Amino acid sequence: MISRLTKETQGLLYVTYIVVYNLFFHPLRKFPGPKLWAIHYGFYARLELSGQGHRRMLQMHQKYGPVIRVSPNHLTFCHPDALNDLSGHRKPGQLENGKEEARSLSAPHSIIGASRQDHTRLRKSMANGFSQQAMLDQQPLILTYVEKLFEKLKEASSRGESIDAVAWYNYTTFDIIGDLAFGEPFGCLRESTYHPWVDLIFKSLKAIAFDSAFRRMGILYNILLMLTPKSTMSKFQEHKELSEEKVRKRLSMKTDRKDFMASMVARKGKDELSFQELSVNAGILIIAGSETTATALSAATYYLGLNPEPLRKLCDEVRSAFTTEEEIDLISVGRLNYMLAVLNEAMRLHAPVPAPTPRTINEHGDTLGGYFVPPGTDIDIWYWTMFHHPDYWVQAEDFIPERWLGDPRFENDKRQIFTPFSVGPRGCIGKK
Repeated sequence: MISRLTKETQGLLYVTYIVVYNLFFHPLRKFPGPKLWAIHYGFYARLELSGQGHRRMLQMHQKYGPVIRVSPNHLTFCHPDALNDLSGHRKPGQLENGKEEARSLSAPHSIIGASRQDHTRLRKSMANGFSQQAMLDQQPLILTYVEKLFEKLKEASSRGESIDAVAWYNYTTFDIIGDLAFGEPFGCLRESTYHPWVDLIFKSLKAIAFDSAFRRMGILYNILLMLTPKSTMSKFQEHKELSEEKVRKRLSMKTDRKDFMASMVARKGKDELSFQELSVNAGILIIAGSETTATALSAATYYLGLNPEPLRKLCDEVRSAFTTEEEIDLISVGRLNYMLAVLNEAMRLHAPVPAPTPRTINEHGDTLGGYFVPPGTDIDIWYWTMFHHPDYWVQAEDFIPERWLGDPRFENDKRQIFTPFSVGPRGCIGKK
């Protein structure tokens, strides 16, 4: 009995110590935020997994200011200079604020969670596939799928049918990226539905979110994982196995086509990618290159449908720039300034990646947006939250493409925070 009481007392004392330390002695104690959240990560994890974290974080930053303590060792920033300070290019000898370890473990062998050295190697392996020349070489293939999309849309229109634009954009982008990564499309456009593997990709993203959040729980990770529905976690494993199967099939092809896979397998010697690295990163390219593009196009379509005047201006620009469909290509569309403004405004209001890409402050500490942050602190910057904060944007909730075209009404917009592709050496390789 005495031994049992002693253990219970020890447990109570330990919990009390953690609470008191986190609230009154922790290096982050002076940063504002909900006091309960400073005690344990679970409160922030619940927000992350809610699907509405981006909206809740906007409310919190409006209440607490540009920096919030959201868990014992975790800060979120919503400041015009914070992202570049955190993730921008470093001076020679300056330490990188690396990927948060818990999140990196969720994506081993990937360009997303790689160390600085491995990230450089992986990015070099992909660079040729995303060069301007590569894009021009791939243009005929891309146009093939765009034409298939228009054929399907015209068929639906002739029958007076409504369509799900989000689904059709996804069919198109997944077929394009699937062909560029694996040498064959998923057949989404042909079948007018998602390929089973594409459907699996969407479901596996939920599993990745759970895994990433639970890894931040330390010793509770395995317990929480057991409480997660097996059907949810199995999706990620199925996605991994199908990625490996697709890569094996592509590697067995005898072809000289210059696609994403050709770029990745071209590296030899110390820069050569392992099979695991090939399959994991090919899977990431599928997700990053398709769903995000479809999201941006869906957002643009939605906001143009709600706003007749921008739609009219865009139609006028396109129709005055081209007389035939054949004139429309990857080079000529880059000269459509109003169209580019429409896409920017759509991505501002509906960021393709609304959630943060976590970093950990280097061993010397760093200054973000004028705030010194101690070494080892985990940092999140929510893109959607930055793009909607009324302190940084005039008429923040309104769709106004003119804000990107020098309209003096918006001269005080903090356009430097519009970074849908992130910044620095780890920024999106396909942003151009």
